[in-house]
Amino acid sequence: MGHIRTLARAIPKDGWKFTGFPLFCIEPQFCSGDLETRFAMTSRSSIRRLGAPLVAFFLTIWPLVPPVHAVADAGKVGVVSFGLYGDQDVFRSEATGAAQVVAGRFETGTINVEYNSKKGGSATIEALAKSLQTAANRLDAEKDVLFLILTSHGSPDGLAIKAGRLTETLTPSRLRDMLAKTGVRHKVVVISACYSGVFIPRLATPDVLVITAADEKHPSFGCQDKAKWTYFGNAFFNVALRKAVSLKDAFLDARSLVRKRELREHFEPSNPLMAGGADVLPLLVGRP
Repeated sequence: MGHIRTLARAIPKDGWKFTGFPLFCIEPQFCSGDLETRFAMTSRSSIRRLGAPLVAFFLTIWPLVPPVHAVADAGKVGVVSFGLYGDQDVFRSEATGAAQVVAGRFETGTINVEYNSKKGGSATIEALAKSLQTAANRLDAEKDVLFLILTSHGSPDGLAIKAGRLTETLTPSRLRDMLAKTGVRHKVVVISACYSGVFIPRLATPDVLVITAADEKHPSFGCQDKAKWTYFGNAFFNVALRKAVSLKDAFLDARSLVRKRELREHFEPSNPLMAGGADVLPLLVGRP
């Protein structure tokens, strides 16, 4: 039982320590915006002191500076990560590890990780709604991105929640309503669970990017109790996202890795999906 909560705005230098719409749909728009010229902020008196030759020099070389559209458009990312099924420790481990990877790749604001264990826990539907709103309250509703990670067992009805004796099902409609109430326009939802593709029709829009470990008709794999990651969680967060330039690239790499592993182990493909998010992707600029 437990949760990890931090409101740090940046990752410390020594690291953050916790111790397509078809169903597969990747939107093509990735860049927008213009560089705001810092030179224009120079006061008139300063320009006079520089003198005409030096001013002419700046005006000559300034157009040569390449615009950095992505950096200018980048928003802050608020992370909420929940491990929902307490009877298997892999979901606690994945929720914690995934949040750490996202925080290491993007400029983050609020980071909230909660999970359940065999003894109980606080990762419930009510707690999720509160955590999403708390994170949203610390974000710019138009510029920033709310990044939600959910890991659990899944069914065609939704995600299983097991916190001690409490059992619940988080349905696609319920999650859609929670996200809408936050008031944050741009959102990313990554769901690592069997049949998690059932969430895509309810959630995916140009403003909401949805990534799932499986389609709506297939299970995903790797839920062993002592594992640190599920198959999809390992491929997407632990491997692909650590090095990918964009979430699109990370998803494509992860989907390939999962498919190869499933074929090697003679499992029917889970078919991870990505949908929506045309207006979200330009805001997610990863650290080098």
